[in-house]
Amino acid sequence: MELTQLCPRFEKAIEILSKRWTTLIVYTLLQGPQRFVDIENSLPNLSGKVLSDRLRELEEEGLLTRTVYPDKPVRIEYSLTEKGYALSSSMNNIQDWATRWIQLD
Repeated sequence: MELTQLCPRFEKAIEILSKRWTTLIVYTLLQGPQRFVDIENSLPNLSGKVLSDRLRELEEEGLLTRTVYPDKPVRIEYSLTEKGYALSSSMNNIQDWATRWIQLD
């Protein structure tokens, strides 16, 4: 059986999205802009440090933006960019697949 070479862009995409919690963070942000604490509360097993790291990585990759509002206290919101929202159809396809094929005990 001959193995085909993977496209480097595909490999990079899988590398980005396969980090633990990343896809769940993106999935959460598909609902719209959210504050750190809201994301953290929606994913209760995720530590604050890991969430902070993943948000920073997603921002560096251009999948989300971090907006600082000069309120007192300062308010920070995270939202997906156009590049991030482009994952919505993939996320919906995974959700449909999981609903059909994944059994929970």
